[in-house]
Amino acid sequence: MSRASSLATGVPARSPRILVTADAVGGVWQYSNELAAGLSRLGIETILAVMGPAPSDAQREAAAAIPGVTVIETGLALDWLAEDGRALRDAGDSIRELGAEHKADVIHLNTPALAAQTKFGAPVVAVQHSCVASWWEAVQGSEMPDDFAWRTKLVRAGLHAADAVVTPTAAFGEATRRLYALTQAPRTVHNGRTPLPVTEGAPHDFVFTAGRLWDEGKNVRTIDAAAAGIGVPVHAAGPLKGPNGAEVMFDNIHCLGTLSEAEIARWLAARPVFVSSALYEPFGLSVLEAAAAGCALILSDIPTFRELWKDVAIFVPARDEGGFTRAIADLVGDDFERTVMGRAARERAKRFSADAMAAQMASLYRSLLPAIQRPVLASARAAA
Repeated sequence: MSRASSLATGVPARSPRILVTADAVGGVWQYSNELAAGLSRLGIETILAVMGPAPSDAQREAAAAIPGVTVIETGLALDWLAEDGRALRDAGDSIRELGAEHKADVIHLNTPALAAQTKFGAPVVAVQHSCVASWWEAVQGSEMPDDFAWRTKLVRAGLHAADAVVTPTAAFGEATRRLYALTQAPRTVHNGRTPLPVTEGAPHDFVFTAGRLWDEGKNVRTIDAAAAGIGVPVHAAGPLKGPNGAEVMFDNIHCLGTLSEAEIARWLAARPVFVSSALYEPFGLSVLEAAAAGCALILSDIPTFRELWKDVAIFVPARDEGGFTRAIADLVGDDFERTVMGRAARERAKRFSADAMAAQMASLYRSLLPAIQRPVLASARAAA
């Protein structure tokens, strides 16, 4: 509602509210925080309902610092960690109650399965960041086990029940459409990321990667094998053990553990060659962080990476250890090519801003509301 219309009706305008589910385990946490910050700049409040394992103190502080954000730690089950369908039904019902309590205008589910068994009293946007079905197809390529099958069934029901479905890349959107028999492809809204504060300096001769190192989908073992034939250090940031009990160890990579954003920024400031050999990556925020810092990219040749980084990265078949060894050795030894590629990656990264992501999501939220409510989702600048 504009200021003029609120004065005319005598009803004070309130900021629109979006309830966003999140978790502190992986990239969804960063996505949710960036979205909330971008929505705040548009005059939109966010109720951040944190599910799954509790966030760290640093994560709590970062979320609490975002204007217009209310953080609620629910401890509710995540779809890929839930013991059974009842746990997800209970989680969905609890999110519905939170939405009603906080008078949310739109429910944004980063866990689409929550919509499978719960009817929300507001429009639902399901954002499909990843899923066990597409992960299994990319990583294992065999028939899914029963433990994955029932989860997939609930995700499918949730996607079909949602008022709108969003994916972070068109390539992953097509996979989602195919796997869940959607009548149309999801809307593509690329993830956005505020560049980390890095200082300019001469590039250093080492390789860097980051992410959930324990996740088979990240395929870090290929980088570890390639590192045996590389004459420079290979450093990896991220946890070695996941909340699902998965754990990994490496022979040739120097593992740094889970780093803060400031620590990641210091590593990226040295502009190493950034490598990802992921078999499965619906978007890849760590790649975006490296690109925004001006790092040259060597990436696995998968559809999502091609969509995002075509012409500004070197692509290698995901399981080709020798190919990664050769590509890394060639690029580390060519300062000119590294500089050119790093600049190209940085320029491409500018497309994927938090404000662009938030503006597209705000437009989608607005489209789902009755016409009489839509003006309330105008930006703060338009309302002035």
